[in-house]
Amino acid sequence: MDLISHLTLLGGAADRATIVTRCGRASLDQAVRDGVVLRVARGRYALPSAAESVRLAATHGGTVSMRSAAQRHGWGLRLVPARPDITFPRKANVPRELRRLLIPHWVDLGDHEIVEQATSKRRTLVDCMRMLRPVDSLPILESAVRVGDVSPGELVALAESLRGRGRRRAVEVASAVSTKTTNPFESVLRAVALAVPGLAVEPQYPIQISPERTLHPDLADPLLGIVIEAESFEWHGRSAALTRDCIRYNAFTTRGWIVVRFSWYLVVHNPEYVHRVLCEVVAFARRANVSRWAVDVPA
Repeated sequence: MDLISHLTLLGGAADRATIVTRCGRASLDQAVRDGVVLRVARGRYALPSAAESVRLAATHGGTVSMRSAAQRHGWGLRLVPARPDITFPRKANVPRELRRLLIPHWVDLGDHEIVEQATSKRRTLVDCMRMLRPVDSLPILESAVRVGDVSPGELVALAESLRGRGRRRAVEVASAVSTKTTNPFESVLRAVALAVPGLAVEPQYPIQISPERTLHPDLADPLLGIVIEAESFEWHGRSAALTRDCIRYNAFTTRGWIVVRFSWYLVVHNPEYVHRVLCEVVAFARRANVSRWAVDVPA
């Protein structure tokens, strides 16, 4: 898998260490020289769409915001928007033909909320928490936590300090932030799972397979005995990886866990399908009374 594909799977932005681990230092340096990957901050890189959003904002008197600002800050997204998010002053007139090129928002921003033609990190986090669905905001928040721009506690405090429209949504998504997810793909899957009635998932929950071996699935509900795995082709493109995955799957199922697997494409592009399947799995687990016999795991 090439570097651009890896960066796409990571939500359009990632830190240098992650990219180098997956693709190598030489590949990253060459991509930067060729202009197909941009250095947007120290140690952080993004797809060229981050620069295109800045150009549009500068040309038309707006400010890069929300998802586009998140990418500009080097945070991963569920999807890089085809049209960038641009915020204009409340009284600005945005012509119809311009709206075909971008997604306009109208807010009067203070000077302290704008940094290099994009909303500041704090303002970007606030806007994403207030205005985006959890499947879009949670990956951004957890990515910001992973790179050290904010802590989960700071996010909760920021959300609770808000007033007015979107505060409840902000507090709920900030409270859901975990330090255990490793990429936007897993964050989106967990956001979908958290919206399923009766499902209480924990990321990287320890499941003891033998005295010497403990596995940590992407998500698990220990009471219902459900394991949810985020499956990306990049991990299963070779025979050895596929074999390891089969052994892992069999270890869960032979110990009574219901295992549900979702591809990157399904999670990112069709979260409604994922939600529907998880609702059905919860109903099945309850009918089968799985919680009585499936799980024998450490507390």
